[in-house]
Formats: sequence, structure tokens, C-alpha cells
Amino acid sequence: MNKISRREFLRKSALAGASMTALAAACKHIGKEANSAEEPAGEMEYRLCGEDRVSLLGYGCMRWPTVKDESGQEVLDQEKINELVDYALEHGVNYFDTSSFYCNGMSEEATGIALSRHPRDSYFIATKMSAFLMDFGNRQREETIRAYHESLEKLQTDHIDYFLIHGIGIGGMERLQEHFLCPGLDEFFLNERREGRIRKLGFSFHGDVKVFDYLLSRQDYFHWDFAQIQLNYADWKHASGRNVNAEYLYGQLAALGIPVTVMEPLRGGALARLPEYLSEHLKARRPEDSAAKWAFRFAGSFPGILTVLSGMTYMEHLTENVKTFSPLKPLDSSEMNFLEEIATLLEEHPLIPCTSCGYCMPCPYGIDIPGIFSHYNKCVTEGTVATDSQDPGYRKARRAYLISYNRAIPTLSQAYHCIGCGKCVSRCPQAIKIPGQLRRIDKYIEELKRNAD
Repeated sequence: MNKISRREFLRKSALAGASMTALAAACKHIGKEANSAEEPAGEMEYRLCGEDRVSLLGYGCMRWPTVKDESGQEVLDQEKINELVDYALEHGVNYFDTSSFYCNGMSEEATGIALSRHPRDSYFIATKMSAFLMDFGNRQREETIRAYHESLEKLQTDHIDYFLIHGIGIGGMERLQEHFLCPGLDEFFLNERREGRIRKLGFSFHGDVKVFDYLLSRQDYFHWDFAQIQLNYADWKHASGRNVNAEYLYGQLAALGIPVTVMEPLRGGALARLPEYLSEHLKARRPEDSAAKWAFRFAGSFPGILTVLSGMTYMEHLTENVKTFSPLKPLDSSEMNFLEEIATLLEEHPLIPCTSCGYCMPCPYGIDIPGIFSHYNKCVTEGTVATDSQDPGYRKARRAYLISYNRAIPTLSQAYHCIGCGKCVSRCPQAIKIPGQLRRIDKYIEELKRNAD
């Protein structure tokens, strides 16, 4: 699609007709239909996966809240996690997605503690074969099976409802052959499904689309019950780096009737923190809706979506998202076109496509890679990046950036410590050239320091 100017976009938005056919007609809704009122009716939207009635809002357990213990170490705040889980279940959220990798390896145990306080048939647990991301050499099969049994113990359950082969596509076909197919792990997990210890078997995809296409071509063998992809309106047609356009991924899965679970509906939070001029467009269209609500409505509007994951660290995030999906008001075709225009304009904004997943961590040199990228993106989005020294506001912006950077990132974790070892690059699902981006940010900071008042 050709890029358009902001003025032309505003003109097109103003001319958008209200007579477009609602996409909701194509969606399969379960439970109470939305009434004509603007406010949600209050009952969670559900989708079917076989006999399972799954909440359209799923809980991503990658970003549980933390607290410092007596020694000053950051640990998961189990009390708050329990409160969040209790509220979610009370308001219809019944799908919880975790991994042995999440929260520095603590997510599964914390999630298990919180969920085990409720009847086992009141929720669905999703976790992953995260050992796929590790290289155990000739012990790959042994270590992966050990990690699988450890997940069952931490989650305090005798079965996993939704089990995923984690990060399919990272490392291409070679890693798939070495870490999943050749060791016979595929046969092990297929048997676990036959025995009922895994109820639904799927995969999460990042990276090489050849791997994605191969796994779908073997559907007669694997019989994938579901698949997880990155889907949001920015990556629907404009994916970059290792990502693949979600339009293609979703289309292929839908053609085979494979339900889709959505990760990164907010693109690591970027779609909740849009540049001001884009936020103004959204507010002009629906003043009462947040930027996050627009993104969630997009992700949930497709009939093949089973659940949309959100990593809700705070209660205010959870309560707002529950309202969005209780029930969901799907986008109509006019709104779909509107978000495509937003995505086109967003391409012009120089953000680093980091989703703060933390797969690049820990850095052997102590660099806070996600924190540095998050700070930079936040400043770019808010328009507080000092670029032109001739600009009247340059000195103020320069000082504000340096102060906020030093506050957000401890000195020992800042970008200038990067030596370019590259250990982080192969782990990044977004294929970000991390050392190069760190050097770019460090160079920018040094320029700001040289231009001191």
C-alpha cells in the first residue's frame, strides 16, 4: 500500500461511511450477544476449541508483578498474583498461558500456586516445550522430557490442557530437525496427547516461515489442535525482521481449521503507547476507547481466533481488558480500514520492534537490553527525543532524555557496556540486530552529552 500524508489520512477518515458491513457477522460468538448500548454487557466472550469453551481474553503469565524480598532481591509477588487470578476467574477469564522460561523461570510455579486454589475444571493451563530453545546436544530428548515433567509438578497438575512447542521457526529447519524431529520428541508428545496428559497440542511461531509451512503440510501426521502467532494490526501486513505478516499466518491456519491463540496483540505495548498524532486519530474516531482497546478489538475480530493473550501485570490492566472482551465488539470493515491506515503511518515512526519478551536475557555483560529499548521507544513515542540542535526545544529535550535514561537504566546496565558478542541475536524472536541498535543508542547518548549546555 502506498503511504499517505497525515492530512490525507484525516480527510479519508472523515469520509469513512457508517454503512459498512460489520465483520461480526462472520464471527462465531458464544453466550450473550452484545446489546445496542455502548458499554459492555458484562459477560465474557467465549470461543470453542473442540469441547473447550475458552475465554476470548487469555491471561499471559510472562509479566507477573514482582516485589523485593528481605535481601533486596526481586521476586514474584504471589499475593498480588493470587488476587489477579481470582479476579480473572471470577470475571470469566479461564485460559492461562505460561512457560518455564517466563519470569526468570518462576512463572510456572507462581501460576500453579494461584490456580491450584480453584477447581481444576474451572481453568485451562497452557505451557510450552521451552527446552526447544536450548541446545542440550545428545541429551536434548532427555532434558526436554525432564523439563516437561517438571512443568507438571510446578503447575500442580496431572495434565496440560494446551501444550505448545515453543518458538518454532527460530533457527530454521535445522533447529527443528535437531531439537524436535530427530530426537523423536514429536512421537513422545504425540503419545502424551493420546494418553491424555496433553489435551491439546500446538506450537508457537517466530521466524522462518518455511518451518511454519512445513508443520502445516504435515497436519495429517501432527493433527495440530491449535497454533500461536503474533497478530496485531501493525504486523497484519507490515511485519518486519523475523516476523511474518499475520495476514498470511492466520489465513493458512484458518484454511485448515486450526484455532489460533494470539500473542503480542499490543506489539509489546507499542500499540498502547502510540505517537500523539496517531492517538489523536483514534480518539477522534471513538473518544471513549483507549489505543489498547482498539488493538484488542482487532485481534479478537477474526472468527478463527480462540483467545487473545495479554500479560496483565496490574489490576487496572486486567479490569480494562475484561470490559473490552465482555463481550467483544468486533471491528467493522470501516474500522479495519482505519487501522490499516494507522499501521501504514506507524511504519514511518522509527521504533525498535522490541516486545520486551526477555528472550535475549540475561546479557553476559549485565546490559538491560529490553529496558534500554523500552526507554528509547517511549521517548520516541512521546516525542521527547532530541534530534535537531537548532530546534528551540533541543536543550530541554536533551536534558530530559539524559535524566530519564539514567533513572530508567542503572549505569552498569547501560548500552555502552555492549561489546558486540552477539549472544543475544539468535535468541531474539523479532530478529533485531541488538548490538547495532545498542551502539546506535549509545552513540546518540554520547552526542547529547557532548552538546552540553
